[in-house]
Amino acid sequence: MTPQAPSKIKIEKLVLAKVRGFCAGVVRAIDVVEKALELCGKPVYVRHEIIHNRYVVDELRKKGAVFVEELSEVPEGSWLIFSAHGVGPAVVQEARDRKLKQIDATCPLVTKVHLEAIALAKQDYTIMLIGHRDHVETIGTLGEAPDHMIVVGNVEEAETVTVKNPEKIAYLTQTTLSLDDTREIVAVLKRRFPKLMAPKKDDICYATQNRQNAVKAMVPQADLLLVLGAPNSSNSNRLCEVARSKGIKSHLIERASDIKDEWLEGVKTLGLTSGASAPEILVQEVVSLACERYGVSEVEEIETVEETEHFGLPSEIVKMMKEKGVS
Repeated sequence: MTPQAPSKIKIEKLVLAKVRGFCAGVVRAIDVVEKALELCGKPVYVRHEIIHNRYVVDELRKKGAVFVEELSEVPEGSWLIFSAHGVGPAVVQEARDRKLKQIDATCPLVTKVHLEAIALAKQDYTIMLIGHRDHVETIGTLGEAPDHMIVVGNVEEAETVTVKNPEKIAYLTQTTLSLDDTREIVAVLKRRFPKLMAPKKDDICYATQNRQNAVKAMVPQADLLLVLGAPNSSNSNRLCEVARSKGIKSHLIERASDIKDEWLEGVKTLGLTSGASAPEILVQEVVSLACERYGVSEVEEIETVEETEHFGLPSEIVKMMKEKGVS
């Protein structure tokens, strides 16, 4: 990053969430693309952004990945990777029909929700899928059992949704939602449908929960929160919402260059975190800017929990690595 001229605005302290940035599912997805390029050669096609981060996608594009939205853009017989957000069976079948060699980089926590949806549909449950209906993850989950699922996006929809059999009803959630908002929606559904069945284990992923809890811990110490993440990153947007719900202003940024001086007027302590798709290099870019331009002399990390989760590579990649003697 180009050195920044000092600003008249001075910030005394930067508080940084220690639990930030890449989750295990994102690390796995990036590894899948890089390993596929190494094992299969260029180009390797990826349906949708592998994760929602422009910097990461651009870096992978430079290495030979080609990102597409429609499978019709992929030449027949090519290698195709499904993004971390998951896809429905119709997309998988279309790939088969086009004789595409598939590698599934779907986050295991998203796959868990898909499997829950399939099992519930087989038992003829009506499934309330709590999520953002236009988000690629929700679209993929919905594809597993469209005739049994109803997307519920907010409390208002929870108050008005109707089902054919209130005795057989369950709910699942998108993995990157706001914990507080989801809790409110579930409370309404439980009040209206006493037989509502919950997932055996919470669908909102560990990383989403941890990052939201870290923001809550930072709020008492910060005058403003910056969240590094993409505009289409659900979990990053939720971090901003959590901060605002706790009474402090928050801005979503993709790079340090997005920061505006007017946001920082009167700010003595600046909070900084990053969504699960944002790489650490962008966090350090903001830290450097805060020190060089705004005179920050103290940087404190706020630790709330230690993350140790790790997801193995998909079987398609593991098989190729064994065949080619790659460690």
